[in-house]
Amino acid sequence: MLIRPERPQDIDAVRTVHTAAFERDDGARPVEVGLLDALRRCEDWIPALSLVAEQDDTVVGHVVCTRGHVGGHLALGLGPIGVLPANQGSGVGAALMHAVLAAADARGERLVALLGDPAYYRRFDFVPSTRHRIDPPDPTWGPYFQVRPLTAHDGTVHGTFRYAAPFADLGG
Repeated sequence: MLIRPERPQDIDAVRTVHTAAFERDDGARPVEVGLLDALRRCEDWIPALSLVAEQDDTVVGHVVCTRGHVGGHLALGLGPIGVLPANQGSGVGAALMHAVLAAADARGERLVALLGDPAYYRRFDFVPSTRHRIDPPDPTWGPYFQVRPLTAHDGTVHGTFRYAAPFADLGG
């Protein structure tokens, strides 16, 4: 498996990954697909933090971090992350997580935030955001809103997290 930056020719394959990973029972397009399209068009898109997992010349997974803010400080929002159903449980998602966190750290970013299952994301050192005095955009998210401080995090970043603008259209 190869983890690499997304290229323009990967966009359709990335849509296929997220469509399959978040397939809905009613057949409607998953919100993650529209979110990703909107994120690509916004100023908070960071091409270096949109990564794909490739196996046998096929894109089987994708993750992205986009610009977020905590108070007046820069931060990152992670998501969506998706893996083709046939490849789930094989380490693709974990490899993507490790790669995007390493890339963010290498860029000197302070922290990454996400909304997800604490049981899954704690293996990547994510903790409830309130441990770092960072409030979720929606107070009802509780322990599902998590942060991962990176090397440049100095403990001075506090306040409410704000995702890139397209997330607001989802209610976040």
